[in-house]
Amino acid sequence: MNSKYKAVIGLEMHCEMKSNAKVFSSSKNSYSEIPNIHVNEVDMAFPGILPTVNKECVRKALLMAQAIGCKTPEYMYFDRKNYYYPDLPKGYQITQMHSPVGVNGCVTIDVLDKEKKVYIHDIHLEEDSASMEHFSDASLINYNRAGVPLLELVTEPCLESAEEAVAFLEEMRRIYQYLDVSDADTKKGQIRCDVNVSIMDKDSNELGTKVEVKNVNSFGNVYETINYEIERQSKLKDEGRYDEVEQETRRFDEESGTTIRMRSKADAIDYKYFVEPNLPKYKISQEWLEEIKKSITMLPRDRKLKYVNEYGLSLYDANIIIKNKEYLPTSDYVSPFLDQMSKFTDNFTVQVKLPTQITTTAESDDVTYNRVWIQAILPEKYCIENHDEVYGLVYGLDVRTPVYKVYRGMLNRACTNLCVFDPSWMEVNEIKPGENFIYRITALMEKVSHFEATIKKMKNTVLSSDVEERHNRLGNWIEKCVLEEYTGTG
Repeated sequence: MNSKYKAVIGLEMHCEMKSNAKVFSSSKNSYSEIPNIHVNEVDMAFPGILPTVNKECVRKALLMAQAIGCKTPEYMYFDRKNYYYPDLPKGYQITQMHSPVGVNGCVTIDVLDKEKKVYIHDIHLEEDSASMEHFSDASLINYNRAGVPLLELVTEPCLESAEEAVAFLEEMRRIYQYLDVSDADTKKGQIRCDVNVSIMDKDSNELGTKVEVKNVNSFGNVYETINYEIERQSKLKDEGRYDEVEQETRRFDEESGTTIRMRSKADAIDYKYFVEPNLPKYKISQEWLEEIKKSITMLPRDRKLKYVNEYGLSLYDANIIIKNKEYLPTSDYVSPFLDQMSKFTDNFTVQVKLPTQITTTAESDDVTYNRVWIQAILPEKYCIENHDEVYGLVYGLDVRTPVYKVYRGMLNRACTNLCVFDPSWMEVNEIKPGENFIYRITALMEKVSHFEATIKKMKNTVLSSDVEERHNRLGNWIEKCVLEEYTGTG
C-alpha cells in the first residue's frame, strides 16, 4: 500500500450456528448435499404460519456475546428487515437491529508478533436466507438454508490490514468451535464475510469513502479482497480520481482476483426496520446469564498463553495445539498432564510432535492435522540418576483419563519419552473426553530386545521372531496389568 495512506477496515462476519432445529421453525438444521429436504411451512412462509424462537439458539448467542465481552440487553426482541429477493420467501428477514444480543465487545488477537484489540460493535441473532446458484439461463434455489440460525458479528472500523482481518477471523472461528456454537466450516458455507474498506491520509482524521464487498466465502479471499481494494482506491487517489470511489456494494471475483461493482449501497433506512410483531419481547434473567457465563470454557488464546508462559511451550507448538477443533481434547488435557509432571519435577521439556500426515487445500486457512502428539521429555541423565522416582511417575499418571498413552513397561535407564497423547487413537476407538474407562496402554518400541525380560513374564507364551506379534502381545499384557491394578479385574 502507498505509504501516504492508511487503510480502515471493518468486518461483518456471518456464522451459521449448530442446533438441532432452525431458529424460528422446527425444520432440521443440518448440512445436506440434497437440496430442499429440510424445509417446512414456516420456512416457506405459508399463509397463517407463526414463528417460534429456538431457546438453544438464544443460549448460544448469549454465550458468544459473553465470551467476547459484550454487554447483553435486559430484554430481547427481534426486528423485521424488509426486502424482496427469491431466497427470502417471507419478503423480510427476522433479525436484530435495535436490541442485539450483545454490544460493545472486544477480542484480542495476535498478528505479526503484536497484540491488537479488535472492538466489536455488536453481535446479533438472525435467520439465514436460502442459497442460490446462478446459471446462464436459470437460477436454482435451495431452501435448506432458509431459516438456519445465523450470528452476525460486526466490528468497529479498527482493522488496518488484510493480515489483521484474517487473524481476527481465524480467532473468531476458533472461539465458535471451542464453545460448540458452530462448526464454522468454510467448505460448507458456514462462514461468510462482508468486508468494508476505505483509505485515508495518514496525517488526517477524515475517513474516506467506504466500499462494501459482500459475501466473501473464505479467509483467503478476504485477504485478496482487502489488498485489491486498498490498491484500487490508492491508485485512484494518486491519480486525482478519488471521487470515482463510491459508497457501493461490490463482489469478489475469484478468477480475476478483483472486485466488481454490483449496486449502490442502500442505507439502513431502506430496509424499513420495525419490531417483529409475531415474536414477543422477553426478559433475560440474570440467573440464566450467570449459568451461561459459567459454561464458558478457557478460550483458545488464553490456552495458548498458558502453554507458553506457564509450561514453556514454543509459540509455534502452542498454535498447533489450539489451531483446530479436532484437537480440543488435546487442549483440554494438556494442563492436567503438565500439572502432574510439574508436581514431580521441573526438569522436563515439552514437545509437540508434528503430524505424520498433513492434508492441505489451496486455501491456507484450511489446513488439517491428522494427529498431534504432546510429549513430555526428561533428560536421559536425570532418568538414570532418579530411576526409581521416574519409574513411579509413569505408574502414577492417571490412565483412567482418556488422554495419555503411557510408556508403561518401557522404562529403562535410557528412557526419556514418558507420555504421549495421540488424538487420532481416540477417534478410531470412538472415545469421548471425560468417559470413565481404562485407557488402553500401547507399548511402542524400537528394539524388542529391551523388553525380553518383560515378555518372558507372559505366561504360556512362546516367544516369536515376529516383532509385530510380540509388540501386540506385550501391549495386551500391559493392559491386563493395568486392569488388575485399577479395577481388581483382569
